[in-house]
Amino acid sequence: MWNSRYLFLLVMVLFSGPLLAQNEQLGPPDRTYDAILESGYLNVGVYQNFPPYSYLQDDEPAGVDVELGRQIAAAMGVEFRVHWIVPDETLEDDLRNNVWKGHYLAKTRIADVMLRVPYDKTFAYMRDSTGEVINDQVVMFGPYQREQWQIAFDSTQLESVPTMAVFQYHHIGVQVDTLPDFYLTSAFAGRMRDKTRHYRNIAEAFEAMVGGEVTAVMGMRSEIDFELARQDGDRLQSANNGFPGITKQVWDIGMAVKHTHRQLGYAIEAIVDGMVRNGEVASIYEAHGLRYSIPGFYEDILNASVEE
Repeated sequence: MWNSRYLFLLVMVLFSGPLLAQNEQLGPPDRTYDAILESGYLNVGVYQNFPPYSYLQDDEPAGVDVELGRQIAAAMGVEFRVHWIVPDETLEDDLRNNVWKGHYLAKTRIADVMLRVPYDKTFAYMRDSTGEVINDQVVMFGPYQREQWQIAFDSTQLESVPTMAVFQYHHIGVQVDTLPDFYLTSAFAGRMRDKTRHYRNIAEAFEAMVGGEVTAVMGMRSEIDFELARQDGDRLQSANNGFPGITKQVWDIGMAVKHTHRQLGYAIEAIVDGMVRNGEVASIYEAHGLRYSIPGFYEDILNASVEE
Protein backbone atom coordinates (compact mmCIF):
# COMPACT_ATOMS: atom_id res chain seq x y z
CA MET A 1 0.00 0.00 0.00
CA TRP A 2 1.31 3.41 -0.97
CA ASN A 3 2.38 5.62 1.89
CA SER A 4 0.27 8.83 1.82
CA ARG A 5 3.28 11.01 2.66
CA TYR A 6 5.25 9.46 -0.23
CA LEU A 7 2.32 10.10 -2.60
CA PHE A 8 2.24 13.72 -1.53
CA LEU A 9 5.97 14.14 -2.14
CA LEU A 10 5.68 12.40 -5.52
CA VAL A 11 2.91 14.76 -6.60
CA MET A 12 5.03 17.74 -5.52
CA VAL A 13 8.04 16.48 -7.50
CA LEU A 14 5.97 15.86 -10.63
CA PHE A 15 3.97 19.06 -10.63
CA SER A 16 5.86 21.68 -8.62
CA GLY A 17 8.04 22.63 -11.60
CA PRO A 18 5.14 23.63 -13.90
CA LEU A 19 3.24 25.26 -11.04
CA LEU A 20 6.24 27.28 -9.91
CA ALA A 21 6.91 28.35 -13.48
CA GLN A 22 3.29 29.45 -13.82
CA ASN A 23 3.45 31.45 -10.61
CA GLU A 24 6.73 33.03 -11.73
CA GLN A 25 5.07 34.12 -14.99
CA LEU A 26 2.06 35.53 -13.20
CA GLY A 27 4.09 37.77 -10.89
CA PRO A 28 2.57 40.90 -9.34
CA PRO A 29 -0.45 42.56 -10.95
CA ASP A 30 0.41 45.26 -13.48
CA ARG A 31 -0.80 48.39 -11.69
CA THR A 32 -0.32 51.02 -14.37
CA TYR A 33 -1.27 54.67 -13.87
CA ASP A 34 -4.77 54.07 -15.26
CA ALA A 35 -5.18 50.90 -13.18
CA ILE A 36 -4.27 52.82 -10.02
CA LEU A 37 -6.81 55.56 -10.75
CA GLU A 38 -9.45 52.94 -11.46
CA SER A 39 -8.64 51.03 -8.25
CA GLY A 40 -8.94 54.19 -6.17
CA TYR A 41 -5.76 53.72 -4.11
CA LEU A 42 -1.98 54.13 -4.28
CA ASN A 43 0.43 51.69 -2.59
CA VAL A 44 3.32 53.80 -1.27
CA GLY A 45 6.42 51.86 -0.23
CA VAL A 46 8.20 53.20 2.87
CA TYR A 47 10.67 51.55 5.22
CA GLN A 48 9.26 49.90 8.32
CA ASN A 49 10.19 51.21 11.77
CA PHE A 50 12.43 53.98 10.41
CA PRO A 51 11.73 57.23 12.31
CA PRO A 52 11.45 60.06 11.45
CA TYR A 53 10.78 58.90 7.89
CA SER A 54 8.21 56.13 8.36
CA TYR A 55 7.00 54.37 11.49
CA LEU A 56 3.91 53.58 13.55
CA GLN A 57 2.61 56.12 16.06
CA ASP A 58 -0.46 55.09 18.05
CA ASP A 59 -0.87 52.22 15.56
CA GLU A 60 -1.07 54.67 12.63
CA PRO A 61 1.57 55.25 9.90
CA ALA A 62 3.55 58.43 10.62
CA GLY A 63 6.70 60.24 9.47
CA VAL A 64 7.81 62.61 6.73
CA ASP A 65 7.75 59.96 3.99
CA VAL A 66 4.31 58.78 5.07
CA GLU A 67 2.99 62.35 4.97
CA LEU A 68 4.54 62.92 1.55
CA GLY A 69 2.91 59.70 0.34
CA ARG A 70 -0.46 60.86 1.67
CA GLN A 71 -0.19 64.16 -0.18
CA ILE A 72 0.84 62.45 -3.42
CA ALA A 73 -2.19 60.15 -3.20
CA ALA A 74 -4.47 63.08 -2.39
CA ALA A 75 -3.19 65.03 -5.41
CA MET A 76 -3.94 61.99 -7.58
CA GLY A 77 -7.42 61.76 -6.11
CA VAL A 78 -6.93 58.28 -4.65
CA GLU A 79 -6.62 56.70 -1.21
CA PHE A 80 -3.20 56.41 0.42
CA ARG A 81 -2.16 52.89 1.40
CA VAL A 82 1.13 52.12 3.09
CA HIS A 83 3.37 49.29 1.89
CA TRP A 84 5.87 48.56 4.64
CA ILE A 85 9.33 47.67 3.34
CA VAL A 86 11.47 45.35 5.45
CA PRO A 87 15.05 46.12 4.38
CA ASP A 88 17.00 43.30 2.77
CA GLU A 89 20.78 43.08 2.43
CA THR A 90 21.10 45.69 -0.35
CA LEU A 91 19.07 48.46 -1.96
CA GLU A 92 18.97 46.39 -5.15
CA ASP A 93 17.21 43.67 -3.13
CA ASP A 94 14.71 46.20 -1.78
CA LEU A 95 13.93 47.49 -5.28
CA ARG A 96 13.47 43.97 -6.61
CA ASN A 97 11.31 42.81 -3.68
CA ASN A 98 9.13 45.91 -3.49
CA VAL A 99 9.02 47.65 -6.87
CA TRP A 100 9.37 45.38 -9.90
CA LYS A 101 9.25 41.69 -8.99
CA GLY A 102 8.05 41.10 -5.47
CA HIS A 103 9.43 38.93 -2.71
CA TYR A 104 9.42 35.21 -3.42
CA LEU A 105 7.07 34.69 -0.45
CA ALA A 106 4.58 37.34 -1.58
CA LYS A 107 5.05 38.20 -5.26
CA THR A 108 1.66 39.92 -5.58
CA ARG A 109 2.45 42.49 -2.88
CA ILE A 110 4.59 45.30 -4.22
CA ALA A 111 4.54 49.09 -4.00
CA ASP A 112 3.28 51.31 -6.81
CA VAL A 113 6.00 53.79 -5.85
CA MET A 114 8.89 53.49 -3.39
CA LEU A 115 10.19 56.45 -1.39
CA ARG A 116 13.63 57.15 0.11
CA VAL A 117 15.63 55.91 -2.86
CA PRO A 118 19.00 57.59 -3.59
CA TYR A 119 18.67 59.99 -6.52
CA ASP A 120 22.07 59.28 -8.02
CA LYS A 121 22.84 58.72 -11.71
CA THR A 122 25.93 56.63 -10.93
CA PHE A 123 23.86 54.23 -8.84
CA ALA A 124 20.93 54.24 -11.27
CA TYR A 125 23.15 53.16 -14.18
CA MET A 126 25.55 50.96 -12.24
CA ARG A 127 26.60 47.83 -14.16
CA ASP A 128 27.55 44.34 -13.02
CA SER A 129 30.68 42.40 -14.00
CA THR A 130 29.09 41.41 -17.36
CA GLY A 131 28.27 45.00 -18.28
CA GLU A 132 24.52 44.68 -17.64
CA VAL A 133 22.71 47.57 -15.91
CA ILE A 134 21.84 46.28 -12.43
CA ASN A 135 18.77 48.45 -11.85
CA ASP A 136 17.30 48.33 -15.36
CA GLN A 137 13.91 47.19 -14.04
CA VAL A 138 13.26 50.45 -12.16
CA VAL A 139 13.18 54.16 -12.88
CA MET A 140 14.56 56.45 -10.16
CA PHE A 141 13.23 59.99 -10.21
CA GLY A 142 11.80 62.90 -8.23
CA PRO A 143 14.42 64.12 -5.73
CA TYR A 144 12.63 65.65 -2.74
CA GLN A 145 15.25 65.98 0.03
CA ARG A 146 18.99 66.32 0.50
CA GLU A 147 20.33 64.19 3.36
CA GLN A 148 23.70 64.28 5.12
CA TRP A 149 25.65 62.82 8.02
CA GLN A 150 25.38 64.46 11.41
CA ILE A 151 26.73 64.14 14.95
CA ALA A 152 24.94 65.04 18.18
CA PHE A 153 26.99 65.37 21.36
CA ASP A 154 26.60 65.76 25.11
CA SER A 155 27.64 69.35 25.89
CA THR A 156 28.38 68.43 29.52
CA GLN A 157 31.16 66.14 28.26
CA LEU A 158 32.36 68.08 25.21
CA GLU A 159 32.37 71.81 24.49
CA SER A 160 32.18 71.14 20.76
CA VAL A 161 33.22 68.69 18.04
CA PRO A 162 35.95 70.55 16.13
CA THR A 163 37.15 67.40 14.35
CA MET A 164 36.53 63.66 14.36
CA ALA A 165 39.84 63.27 16.18
CA VAL A 166 38.10 63.85 19.53
CA PHE A 167 36.55 60.40 19.24
CA GLN A 168 39.91 58.81 19.83
CA TYR A 169 39.23 59.78 23.46
CA HIS A 170 35.42 59.94 23.77
CA HIS A 171 32.91 57.14 23.18
CA ILE A 172 30.53 57.59 20.24
CA GLY A 173 27.42 55.55 19.39
CA VAL A 174 26.28 54.34 15.95
CA GLN A 175 23.66 52.05 14.48
CA VAL A 176 25.23 48.71 13.69
CA ASP A 177 26.04 47.85 10.05
CA THR A 178 25.66 51.41 8.73
CA LEU A 179 28.20 53.61 6.98
CA PRO A 180 28.96 55.54 10.22
CA ASP A 181 29.69 52.16 11.84
CA PHE A 182 32.20 51.21 9.12
CA TYR A 183 33.64 54.72 9.07
CA LEU A 184 34.27 54.98 12.82
CA THR A 185 35.80 51.53 13.06
CA SER A 186 38.13 51.86 10.07
CA ALA A 187 38.99 55.53 9.41
CA PHE A 188 42.27 57.04 10.60
CA ALA A 189 43.91 53.62 10.84
CA GLY A 190 41.21 52.41 13.23
CA ARG A 191 42.05 54.91 15.97
CA MET A 192 38.35 55.42 16.83
CA ARG A 193 37.47 51.72 16.78
CA ASP A 194 37.81 51.11 20.52
CA LYS A 195 35.66 54.15 21.33
CA THR A 196 32.81 53.15 19.00
CA ARG A 197 29.70 51.59 20.56
CA HIS A 198 27.07 49.77 18.48
CA TYR A 199 23.28 49.94 18.89
CA ARG A 200 20.27 48.56 17.04
CA ASN A 201 19.09 52.04 16.04
CA ILE A 202 19.68 55.73 16.62
CA ALA A 203 17.03 55.91 19.36
CA GLU A 204 18.96 53.34 21.42
CA ALA A 205 22.20 55.22 20.80
CA PHE A 206 20.56 58.40 22.13
CA GLU A 207 19.37 56.54 25.23
CA ALA A 208 22.97 55.49 25.79
CA MET A 209 24.12 59.11 25.43
CA VAL A 210 21.50 60.32 27.92
CA GLY A 211 22.67 57.56 30.28
CA GLY A 212 26.32 58.58 29.96
CA GLU A 213 27.52 55.47 28.08
CA VAL A 214 28.63 57.53 25.07
CA THR A 215 29.47 61.18 24.55
CA ALA A 216 28.09 61.48 21.00
CA VAL A 217 26.00 59.77 18.32
CA MET A 218 26.50 59.75 14.54
CA GLY A 219 23.71 59.15 12.03
CA MET A 220 21.69 60.83 9.29
CA ARG A 221 20.79 64.43 10.06
CA SER A 222 17.03 63.86 10.07
CA GLU A 223 17.42 60.96 12.52
CA ILE A 224 19.61 63.10 14.77
CA ASP A 225 17.21 66.09 14.58
CA PHE A 226 14.25 63.85 15.42
CA GLU A 227 15.91 62.52 18.55
CA LEU A 228 17.19 65.95 19.61
CA ALA A 229 13.63 67.32 19.37
CA ARG A 230 12.50 64.64 21.84
CA GLN A 231 15.02 65.74 24.50
CA ASP A 232 14.39 68.30 27.24
CA GLY A 233 16.80 71.20 27.61
CA ASP A 234 19.92 71.89 25.56
CA ARG A 235 22.31 69.35 27.06
CA LEU A 236 22.43 67.42 23.76
CA GLN A 237 23.46 69.52 20.79
CA SER A 238 24.12 69.24 17.07
CA ALA A 239 27.75 69.42 15.87
CA ASN A 240 29.09 71.26 12.82
CA ASN A 241 32.11 69.14 11.91
CA GLY A 242 32.91 67.45 8.62
CA PHE A 243 33.81 63.81 7.99
CA PRO A 244 37.23 63.38 6.34
CA GLY A 245 37.41 60.12 4.43
CA ILE A 246 33.71 59.91 3.55
CA THR A 247 33.49 60.57 -0.18
CA LYS A 248 29.77 61.36 -0.29
CA GLN A 249 28.80 63.45 2.72
CA VAL A 250 25.52 64.74 1.26
CA TRP A 251 23.14 62.99 -1.12
CA ASP A 252 19.71 63.48 -2.67
CA ILE A 253 16.70 61.29 -1.87
CA GLY A 254 14.05 60.46 -4.47
CA MET A 255 11.58 57.76 -5.54
CA ALA A 256 11.36 54.70 -7.79
CA VAL A 257 8.73 52.95 -9.93
CA LYS A 258 8.80 49.89 -12.15
CA HIS A 259 10.39 50.70 -15.53
CA THR A 260 7.14 49.90 -17.38
CA HIS A 261 5.20 52.41 -15.21
CA ARG A 262 6.83 55.60 -16.44
CA GLN A 263 3.48 57.35 -16.85
CA LEU A 264 2.88 56.92 -13.12
CA GLY A 265 6.39 58.20 -12.46
CA TYR A 266 5.78 61.31 -14.56
CA ALA A 267 2.52 62.04 -12.72
CA ILE A 268 4.09 61.66 -9.27
CA GLU A 269 7.18 63.60 -10.31
CA ALA A 270 5.03 66.56 -11.36
CA ILE A 271 3.21 66.51 -8.02
CA VAL A 272 6.38 66.34 -5.92
CA ASP A 273 8.16 68.91 -8.10
CA GLY A 274 5.41 71.40 -7.33
CA MET A 275 5.59 70.58 -3.62
CA VAL A 276 9.35 71.12 -3.51
CA ARG A 277 9.14 74.41 -5.38
CA ASN A 278 6.28 75.88 -3.32
CA GLY A 279 7.74 74.84 0.03
CA GLU A 280 5.22 72.13 0.93
CA VAL A 281 7.90 69.46 1.34
CA ALA A 282 9.93 71.78 3.56
CA SER A 283 6.81 72.36 5.67
CA ILE A 284 6.38 68.61 6.18
CA TYR A 285 9.91 68.37 7.56
CA GLU A 286 9.54 71.46 9.74
CA ALA A 287 6.30 70.09 11.19
CA HIS A 288 8.28 67.06 12.35
CA GLY A 289 11.01 69.23 13.91
CA LEU A 290 13.55 68.51 11.18
CA ARG A 291 15.87 70.71 9.18
CA TYR A 292 15.22 70.53 5.46
CA SER A 293 17.72 70.90 2.63
CA ILE A 294 16.48 71.25 -0.94
CA PRO A 295 17.98 68.66 -3.35
CA GLY A 296 20.98 69.68 -5.43
CA PHE A 297 18.88 69.39 -8.60
CA TYR A 298 16.79 72.38 -7.45
CA GLU A 299 19.77 74.32 -6.11
CA ASP A 300 21.20 74.33 -9.63
CA ILE A 301 17.88 75.55 -11.08
CA LEU A 302 17.44 78.26 -8.45
CA ASN A 303 21.03 79.46 -8.87
CA ALA A 304 20.58 79.62 -12.64
CA SER A 305 17.37 81.65 -12.29
CA VAL A 306 19.10 84.10 -9.91
CA GLU A 307 22.00 84.56 -12.33
CA GLU A 308 19.57 85.32 -15.15
